[in-house]
Amino acid sequence: MKNLNKNYINGEWVEWRGDTIDVNEAATGDVIAKVPASGRAVMEQAIESAQSAFESWSETSLDQRIKVIEQLHAGLKERAAEIAETVSREVGMPIKLATGIQAGLPATVTGSYLKMLPDFPFSEQVGNSEVQKVPVGVVGCITPWNYPLHQVILKVVPALAAGCTIVLKPSEIAPMSAYILADILDGTDLPKGVFNMVCGLGEDAGDTLIKHPAVRMVSFTGSTRTGSLIAHAAADDFKRFALEMGGKSASVILPDADLKAAVKGTVNNCLLNSGQTCTALTRMLVPADLHDEACELAAEAVGKMTPGNPLEETTRLGPLASAQQRDKVIDYIKLGIEEGATLVTGGPEAPDGLEAGYFVKATVFGNVKPGSRLAQEEIFGPVLCIIPYQDEKDAIRIANGTDFGLSGAVWSGDQDNAKKIAGKLRTGQVFVNGGAFNPLAPFGGFGHSGIGREFGKWGLEEFLEVRSLQL
Repeated sequence: MKNLNKNYINGEWVEWRGDTIDVNEAATGDVIAKVPASGRAVMEQAIESAQSAFESWSETSLDQRIKVIEQLHAGLKERAAEIAETVSREVGMPIKLATGIQAGLPATVTGSYLKMLPDFPFSEQVGNSEVQKVPVGVVGCITPWNYPLHQVILKVVPALAAGCTIVLKPSEIAPMSAYILADILDGTDLPKGVFNMVCGLGEDAGDTLIKHPAVRMVSFTGSTRTGSLIAHAAADDFKRFALEMGGKSASVILPDADLKAAVKGTVNNCLLNSGQTCTALTRMLVPADLHDEACELAAEAVGKMTPGNPLEETTRLGPLASAQQRDKVIDYIKLGIEEGATLVTGGPEAPDGLEAGYFVKATVFGNVKPGSRLAQEEIFGPVLCIIPYQDEKDAIRIANGTDFGLSGAVWSGDQDNAKKIAGKLRTGQVFVNGGAFNPLAPFGGFGHSGIGREFGKWGLEEFLEVRSLQL
């Protein structure tokens, strides 16, 4: 078991002598680390450190900031294997996927900013005005447990590039990769106080970070309920905020699509990270006359997703990240049965031989009613809802018939028609016929899925204010 009973403040590892939080291994439930349950006083110390460092860091040259990000990029690549295993143990993502996603994506995103930054227009001439983009100030970053390092990098790298200083509160469920990040940054040329990390619970450390007057922006990824609380708190002090929250994304399979490929693509997306993905395609919309065939294909695809120890190379489906999340997902599976949806495969019982840890059977429901709780609420687990529709207009209505709007997909034999339907979905991104994820494209949601965008120039602009010099 690792003793991570420290916070990183003003360029130093500061020992914590209070209560601690257990970090559990997803596959076994065993305690694998202890981290601080830091309170308000420690968080205030970190914020003061960031505030003191802001003036000098905000005035550094872009070349100096790029140099630090280059050093971070090298460290992420060097410690990729360690990061992958750490997140696999905390979150439950199979090691093969964790290597490419949980460890690979943070390095890819960091590299994308290194390519973009030299040409980014931090200043431009508009008539007789010089329009400047300047750092917003001290940024509070609050990040989730499902992609723990990736979501940190999406905030920390553009914030550093913008010239902001940072206080990070990582998820207490999966904090260990954030400690690796802090250790990497500690070995760079980053000045003291620019990056700070405090581990603790939301009601103490998180609440202080959100409400402190020196924090001029809050960047949050997590639940819609917490996002709403942050928005209200930020409004009282007119803070900037960026919120990336939940989803209930629809995969619209049109009648002329390759049904087998579309179902397989949807299932693979839905079950990525055991469904613990905000962009998961958890609602599969199919023509009514293809519903039964789609259910059979989905059951076949799910049957190939072998659950097991996430540290084994052959595992396709790992556990959930916590006992609380496992129990929540099981309750939703029971609810689906109560609501009258057809249980195609899976169920509320633990997979055979995997009663320890936080495993849940990959579950598919057919004949799901669009207005049911199963189809409306984010489950955040390996549960797919198959919903029949009558025509394209009906499919669009159902796809847009939730409070969320984070992601989606359209499948069709006609690419132009697929793009047309995609353009009618009220969501932040749409995968057309399995199009590849692009780390330079904006990412964020409509409605209850959030405010603001991450990735690329849009992610950088979230951390910048605009100032005009009239000349």
